[in-house]
Amino acid sequence: MSQATFALQGHNPDVLTCIANLSSDEVFTPPEFANQMLDTLAHSWATSNHGENIWANKEITFLDPCTKSGVFLREIVKRLNEGLARELPDLTERINHILTKQVFGIGITELTSLLARRSVYCSKYANGIHSIARTFTNDDGNIWFERTEHAWVNGKCKFCGANKTEYARTKELETHAYAFIHTEDIKTQLSKMFGATMQFDVIIGNPPYQLSDGGAAASARPIYHEFIQQAKKLEPRFVVMVTPSRWFAGGKGLDEFRKTMLNDKRLRVIVDYVQEKDAFPNVNINGGVNYFLWDREHKGHCEITTVPPGGKSGDPLTRPLNAYDIFIRRNESIPILEKVVAKKEPTFDTRVSSRKPFGLPTNFHGSSIKTHKSNIKFYGSGKVTWVSPDQIEVNQSWVNKWKVLVPAASDGNENYPLPIWDQAGPFVSGPCEACSETYLVASVAKTKTEAQYIASYMRTKFFRYMVSIRKVAQHNKIENFSFVPDVPLDRDWTDAELYKRYSLSKNDIAFIESMIREMKFTNE
Repeated sequence: MSQATFALQGHNPDVLTCIANLSSDEVFTPPEFANQMLDTLAHSWATSNHGENIWANKEITFLDPCTKSGVFLREIVKRLNEGLARELPDLTERINHILTKQVFGIGITELTSLLARRSVYCSKYANGIHSIARTFTNDDGNIWFERTEHAWVNGKCKFCGANKTEYARTKELETHAYAFIHTEDIKTQLSKMFGATMQFDVIIGNPPYQLSDGGAAASARPIYHEFIQQAKKLEPRFVVMVTPSRWFAGGKGLDEFRKTMLNDKRLRVIVDYVQEKDAFPNVNINGGVNYFLWDREHKGHCEITTVPPGGKSGDPLTRPLNAYDIFIRRNESIPILEKVVAKKEPTFDTRVSSRKPFGLPTNFHGSSIKTHKSNIKFYGSGKVTWVSPDQIEVNQSWVNKWKVLVPAASDGNENYPLPIWDQAGPFVSGPCEACSETYLVASVAKTKTEAQYIASYMRTKFFRYMVSIRKVAQHNKIENFSFVPDVPLDRDWTDAELYKRYSLSKNDIAFIESMIREMKFTNE
């Protein structure tokens, strides 16, 4: 059984630590990160089962429904091999039992299914002569893959929302129609895949994140939540999955998913990496990543662990998830937010315009010169031009008022401390001026002085911090301002005055100061 011994021993280097990702949406999980998830699973199992070692239970079944490198299955096999050594002392018998009775996977592509089989069985064929499994009668073993087609309805897949013009492909190309979510009856589908009625104790994985939906530019629809919802339908004891953290407060089409997650008292653990590089060093995932553990039997609050930039975990805090309409990411934010909300003041979002405040898109520009005295100064993408009043499509009444404009998006830089605004920051726009959707109208003001007070308030660290609680990507949206209190704008507020107004503690202040960058804005 030298092959099994070789396959299950530690390697240096481990090939799965250096394999290139398929894309930023189909991310290979580093072994260290996979093992952290498995440690969380083992701890939760032991806590719920009188200290039992999950890896010493030969009846537990595991499914990775989105297998790529096979890292989860491989690391589970290694742990079971050690944990079952006493009950199944013969190595050949033990490995064969684990591979045929306990670990199952669904490849997301033909390539990843082959890679996963090599990782787990040491052979591209589960029944091959080099396979460490001994009783499979088919090539796939328990790592299933068959080409799956999208179900097109009006040019979109009814299951995943993929765009037909991009994903209706010939047989030489992968469809990226992931089998686990392309069915209305997942239990029956799994029975067909594995030849028996399946009830899994643990569903674990790192699902694909998104697919193009046919919108403008790089528009894409998240799909990872589809895997989570499908996994819950199977009623396993535990679901452990990796996701981008954008769902906490944003994400295209994720409002209902977020609401469901925040109100699901079976969510037992969330471990949140503020910067994705601390979890996935070679991938860019704006907003960070997290993994969660969902426990079918849990009925209570969730243990939240934040991993700030640098990768050193903070202390966990057990708290309700549904106290607010979004997931409050940082535990340190809770006491600050509670003190601000306790004053029951109006919020700044009621001042902020929607996207396209004057109805004009980013690529709209006027004339480079003022051709008529009635022309309006127009702030567009990268330049200032002149437009006629009749070109303003909406909010014509704002044109002749004082306003405060702020860029509709930052540069996406997530280096801490956070800037929130770009160097230009919020700036005062006078009468006879308008803008494209490159900017938001942060507020309309009665006078120039009031507009200056508003812009000054928006530049404070306090204001920017309250925006940061909800801002998970580069775009500035109305909802990002809904935790910002609408203070009396009759003065130039300082951070010291704002900290005192909300009775913030030294720890609260230190946290805000550590999170938000000191900046000198060009429009001050």
